[in-house]
Amino acid sequence: MTLLVVGLSHHSAPVRVLERASIPSDGLNKVLDELHHSEAISEVIVLSTCNRIEIYADVARFHPAVVDISTTLARIAGMGVTELGDHLYVHFDEAAADHLLQVAAGLDSMVVGESQILGQLRNAYATSTQAGTVGKVLHEASQTALRVGKRVHTETGIDRAGASVVSVALRQAAELLGGVEELVGKRILILGAGSMGALAGATLQRLAGGAALDAVVINRSLERAQRLAAGLGGRAGSREFLADEIAEADVLISCTGATGLVVEGPDVRPRAGRPLVVLDLALPRDVDPAVSLMADVHYIDLDVLRSSGAMVSDAEVAAAAAIVATELRGYLTSHQVRAVAPTVTALRARAAQVVDSELVRLDSRLPGLDPAVRAELATAVRRAVDKVLHAPTVRVKELAATPEGNSYAAALRELFDLDPARPGSVTAVRNAELVDADADAADETQGGTVLES
Repeated sequence: MTLLVVGLSHHSAPVRVLERASIPSDGLNKVLDELHHSEAISEVIVLSTCNRIEIYADVARFHPAVVDISTTLARIAGMGVTELGDHLYVHFDEAAADHLLQVAAGLDSMVVGESQILGQLRNAYATSTQAGTVGKVLHEASQTALRVGKRVHTETGIDRAGASVVSVALRQAAELLGGVEELVGKRILILGAGSMGALAGATLQRLAGGAALDAVVINRSLERAQRLAAGLGGRAGSREFLADEIAEADVLISCTGATGLVVEGPDVRPRAGRPLVVLDLALPRDVDPAVSLMADVHYIDLDVLRSSGAMVSDAEVAAAAAIVATELRGYLTSHQVRAVAPTVTALRARAAQVVDSELVRLDSRLPGLDPAVRAELATAVRRAVDKVLHAPTVRVKELAATPEGNSYAAALRELFDLDPARPGSVTAVRNAELVDADADAADETQGGTVLES
């Protein structure tokens, strides 16, 4: 397998680094083209979201590909390769496939189970396909991941996470403020315009029947804050005036994806009898839990929501993980079986070449040989050779599905001096493809095949 993943996410990097390394949508094609021109990379997909920037690639050489990708990401971030390297993770081979499936299933997300990542992955695949940087390897890997993600969200309750966290949190806020009508009429301050912030806004809009909200959105990217605020009929605020905005708010929804506190204790001023509901939907927390000790402040975080049944249960996560593990085994097995196909084809092509060579020699030694006798001899020789090859070719396909599958194929190549990738053997391998297919069919019906000349 040649699948490689190089990236950084909320697991490995602080927000300031993620922000610097993020790739805007209008810059994706340039990055794809740059990486695709690397001699070590044959296929590439770029996944860039609020909480992760990942490069998926089919590579010919591991180390040069890692260097090229790391260098590109460092340039985008305006950082040295060593400095950014402290935040990068690298997965290769089976680990890369496992990571991709975990991401698609929502198991690697900040809020486990959120389904937006599946759409983001689909968009990344579509963008890269349109750019011409996706081939067979990444097509199969992406399609497998998208199917696995869909299966996880269909067969388990894991996709309740994102929607449930927001809906349950807002329901609790409404109860504290006197009902849904009271909630939608209050000043709402949203910190973070990512997936959770957008979901919170959409949920509030449904509760308000589509009416404009008294909402303020603050985000590290002003453009995103303005976009979300415009959709809600509100306005974008400034981080500089955070304490002032909190003082005017009735509900604070925080979901920034930061790795440290965004709202410190002093940012929340005494309320003088005016309730403030704080919904801290971030992991780790955005808001200092100490604010819960203040009069008139009601603090709800993910721990509270988990106890309310809003978070994905351990059983649901285990069920999703089991699906991923099963699908991963199937993907790896099919990949290994396909990987030995060129070796089997090359072996049969080599046998056909040897038989043809000997028949040519026979014709030169016995030029007057009766054509019917010659045909019978040719058939007998091919049948004998094919019977000898039958066991190793069938067995190597069976063994390809085992963890040691590659080593058996390698042994076969070594024993018969095969090199399917060698220029001189490419023609023979291609010419033998039809023979290979016919041989497989004959194996099933006769227990042997006859090589065509």
